[in-house]
Amino acid sequence: MLATFFAGVLLVGQTFGRDQSSLSRALLGDSVLEDPTLSHNVSSCPGYTLSSLQETDTGLTAQLSLSGDACNAFGHDVTNLTLEVTYDTETRLHVNIYDTVDSQFTIPSSVIELAPGSNDSSLKNNSDLVFNYESFPFAFWIIRRSEPDGQPLFDTRISSLPQTPIPPVRSTDNSTALDGFPLVFEDQYLQLTSALPLDTNVYGLGEVIASSGFRRAVGPGNGTIQTLWARDAADPVDENVYGSHPIYLEHRYNATTNTSQSHGVFLFNSAGSDILLLTPPSSNVSLIEYRLLGGTLDFYFFSGPSPQKVIEQYGALVGLPTWQPYWGFGFHLCRWGYTNITVTREVVQKMRDADIPLEVMWNDIDLYHAFRDFTSDPVSFPTDEMKSFIQELASKNQHYVPIVDAAVAHTVNDTDIYDPYTRGVEMDVWIKNPDGSEYIAQVWPGYTVFPDWFSENATALWTEALTNWSNSGIEFSGIWLDTNEASSFCVGSCDTGAVFSNTSVPFLLPGKPENLVSGYPEGYNATVWGPSGNITVSGTSTYDSNFGPAGTLSRRGVGAGNQTDVDLNYPPYAIHNGFGSLAGHALATNATHAGGYVELDVHNLWGLMEEKATHLALLSLRKGKRPFIISRSTFASSGKWTGHWLGDNFSLWEYLYYSIQGVLQFQLFQVPMVGADTCGFHGNTDEELCNRWMQLSAFMPFYRNHNGMGAISQEPYVWDSLANASRTAMQVRYSMLPYWYTLFANASTYGTPPVRALFFEFPNEPELFGIDRQFLIGSDILVTPVLTPNVSTVDGIFPGRGSVVWRDWYTHQVVNATPSANTTTLDAPLGHINVHVRDGAAILLHAEPAYTTAETRAGPYALLVTQDASGYAFGTAYVDDGESVPPTPHTTITFQAQKGQLAISSTGDYIVEQKLDTVTVLGVGADKPGSVQVDGQDVDESSWEFDAGLERLVVKRLGVDLSKGASLTWA
Repeated sequence: MLATFFAGVLLVGQTFGRDQSSLSRALLGDSVLEDPTLSHNVSSCPGYTLSSLQETDTGLTAQLSLSGDACNAFGHDVTNLTLEVTYDTETRLHVNIYDTVDSQFTIPSSVIELAPGSNDSSLKNNSDLVFNYESFPFAFWIIRRSEPDGQPLFDTRISSLPQTPIPPVRSTDNSTALDGFPLVFEDQYLQLTSALPLDTNVYGLGEVIASSGFRRAVGPGNGTIQTLWARDAADPVDENVYGSHPIYLEHRYNATTNTSQSHGVFLFNSAGSDILLLTPPSSNVSLIEYRLLGGTLDFYFFSGPSPQKVIEQYGALVGLPTWQPYWGFGFHLCRWGYTNITVTREVVQKMRDADIPLEVMWNDIDLYHAFRDFTSDPVSFPTDEMKSFIQELASKNQHYVPIVDAAVAHTVNDTDIYDPYTRGVEMDVWIKNPDGSEYIAQVWPGYTVFPDWFSENATALWTEALTNWSNSGIEFSGIWLDTNEASSFCVGSCDTGAVFSNTSVPFLLPGKPENLVSGYPEGYNATVWGPSGNITVSGTSTYDSNFGPAGTLSRRGVGAGNQTDVDLNYPPYAIHNGFGSLAGHALATNATHAGGYVELDVHNLWGLMEEKATHLALLSLRKGKRPFIISRSTFASSGKWTGHWLGDNFSLWEYLYYSIQGVLQFQLFQVPMVGADTCGFHGNTDEELCNRWMQLSAFMPFYRNHNGMGAISQEPYVWDSLANASRTAMQVRYSMLPYWYTLFANASTYGTPPVRALFFEFPNEPELFGIDRQFLIGSDILVTPVLTPNVSTVDGIFPGRGSVVWRDWYTHQVVNATPSANTTTLDAPLGHINVHVRDGAAILLHAEPAYTTAETRAGPYALLVTQDASGYAFGTAYVDDGESVPPTPHTTITFQAQKGQLAISSTGDYIVEQKLDTVTVLGVGADKPGSVQVDGQDVDESSWEFDAGLERLVVKRLGVDLSKGASLTWA
């Protein structure tokens, strides 16, 4: 949350260009001390020559030797490299290029344990992918075995790339000059380039809010520069932000055959980096170029060939998502500004009085005593009152989640008693300076330290601190991890001259008289209409299409920095970090970890390692219960331990739209439990925006309304229209919980993404490749939200090109959709979000959505069957107790319909106590059935209804035991 309030952002220019001395001075200033041995130019880099090739049972190994004089562009060339190629599985190929002496940093298996290969020697001849190479200069390319003459999936050959030198592709950024495409492997700089099809479809490479949308910009034009350096910044556009995920999915469409295939590329490297997607002018190919500050070139290629298969194959490598507790899919509420326990209680009561479901109550850092982790303020949040409050929530089947910030307060003097810090000193778990002293940062509580997750006692300390906190009365059900990039207010260790008793922060908190929150969504002018945010005032609409947001969101001019006195520890190649300096709002790159690791190499891993430690601590503390964690900074494999929220967004309509691409990104990243701060965190929301946002978020995995300090209230009960819209959307969400839960069971079992871009399900429809204003829940539910103000309709596309029947979720009417690539205009009055269900689906639902998920689960089930033209429909439902750590008793229920019949069967050892009460079948035809039978017995006509216009049969009061199965027939 602290990103927006940090002043004095540093900007460092980029130093990759052809004229190193003049360029460096122009960008960095004359006071920079350059290493005169570095050329800052890759055009003279000789590349490598392959030799000593040896076949192995599962691939090959070879030596790569520098082919000429070292160029020392942004570091010192490594003379000898080793190439290892392994056919891991039928669908996964591993290509690893590393320094032979093994001195470069690689991610330890204790941090991320990748799945091993199958060790199947037959894969060399029958795997989906094939590795090819040239010896001099060494280059490689990957093809599909089924398409030996097809365009390679990845191709580093100079002959496949445009001729160089190429002037800056972005005229304002000299770093986008392309001097050459040799393989560069230096101690501080690695570069590898692959040709791509012209303007191909690339997804992933994040975390990012991309102005181009979920589909990344490849060119022609500015393309993409995706920087990977975990950064505490308030949701900037086209810049690096909280997490780092060097994985992309490419989707290729063949217009001749009207078919498509997807593949994936993952670089297992945690170094700060730039990944460029560019199309040089007049080039007949696009390209991807990796520029890394260290590590090795450790690539994994996934053959797909569908988008979902790529995502599943990536999950099989890095780890599948953690199992979520059932209650995690309920509605969550939080605000930075619930200043005491009385206010928090009042909010909970107002939610109940308004009959708006509330599953989980959260507290932000208001909870803390002096902003210190693992505490509660003795005046505002006394532990005895907090314990009573949390137990009251639990008695009503509700839950409580508090925040844990990354930084741990340093004691202010010898009489200061703060066990988490002193125990950490005793256990030697804090990150250090190079000289072995404590690395001192500055965050909310003042001067702080950070856990060193590489130290052998860090997880034990974390478990102890969380356990003591819970035992003191803060009996949490889950944990919220914030600022874990990790973030600090001072640049470098601030121990020199530190006055530990000074616990102030170097900026004004929002909402103070000197720093009022004045921003409102696009179209709302608070100067004219006042601070309420109401959609109408005295019967007049407050929307003004000519009025923009109260502030301008900053987007860094790439390459425009002119910062002097750069820290000499910084790498010679300056990645496009949004703060410029790598130490800006972060730990210094020379901060030292146990084992000799330095922050420069492991910075992007800090959040992941905290997530793992917290997950393990919760397993210890809440034995047998699934940990529930929501975290901000993530890396490859984070989903194995945590969920994610999309960070400190803004109460603006454009961020309502951005939330969709964020959720889709994290499905690819295998962190499927994800959602945005509903209604926005920074700035004031208004009635209309919050109304639409509460509706949209009800159809996303993680559903939390979170508000910033000093802004107007945005709880769902604040406006009548908002309360009505929230209740309606939540009723649909809670009815769908069995469907959501099954999707997440499949994610945790197979890696299948619960939320999907439209082209995931309809990969041969090019008009869908760029769609990110709609999305699918599973394969069956299409969501078409309103994302702009002052409208009562929305345009949406219905996939299938007329071959799929889509029905309105609420009315069951068939949509009269345009059967081509054109959009269809749908009614969308305020308070209504368009949801449609696909034919061929069978979806188990809760028949009686209630106030909490526990009360909802206690009620009966309903089943919605939407037959296709042939009468076929299929679906499954996964059922267990919703909280135990697997393996646990569970049952899978299968529903399969043919014309005139529905078969229900189940397998498993979990007893499903709730009965199936109602079955609704759509697409049964226009003729009323003569009879309806369950297990061969006639159903009384008073228990079923038929609607010829909707071709709908509804059978009620069934009482079917889902653990045993049943059959339903209609004549």
